[in-house]
Amino acid sequence: MTHTGAPSAGAAGFQIRPAREEDLDVIAGFEIEIARASFGSEAIEDPALHRKRVAGALGKPGEVTLVAVAAGAPGAPGVPVGWAWLSGRTNSLTGARYGNFRSLATADIPGRSQVAELLMQAVLQASDRAGFVHLTGKVHASNVGMRALYRKFGFEATHITMERRPAPGSPDPTGPPGLPGSPA
Repeated sequence: MTHTGAPSAGAAGFQIRPAREEDLDVIAGFEIEIARASFGSEAIEDPALHRKRVAGALGKPGEVTLVAVAAGAPGAPGVPVGWAWLSGRTNSLTGARYGNFRSLATADIPGRSQVAELLMQAVLQASDRAGFVHLTGKVHASNVGMRALYRKFGFEATHITMERRPAPGSPDPTGPPGLPGSPA
């Protein structure tokens, strides 16, 4: 599903429109910020890589790529102050279509929360038009703002990813394999 049509007018002087090629540098910056929030020091911060990933989704069936811009920006289409990405997926077991909410980010500007809400509303409308049975999205446990936005729009936690990352060179706390009480 490709988002088409006129930009939607929004509150607080912002409007939502489909992302364009000329937005890619700004969007890559948003993707880097999302990676930093999600992966910390392990974040991939290569702008060319993020630009390429997003460029492959622009205008592609099953992809919704939206930006928020200041309403009434003279001349040019306006510099994005927010970004959202939704990908259509198919459940391999049931064949049901669902939406994978991949990204939502906003610039650190006045009205930031309104921009995020406008983008979320646009994503939910696109999901409804596509007939998705549900949406999934991931958020880092420490990203309280995004978790609150998800909750505000009816999302609830269904899975928790648990990770263990021992420090390099630290001993295995379970002991060597084969000892009583340790994994074989």
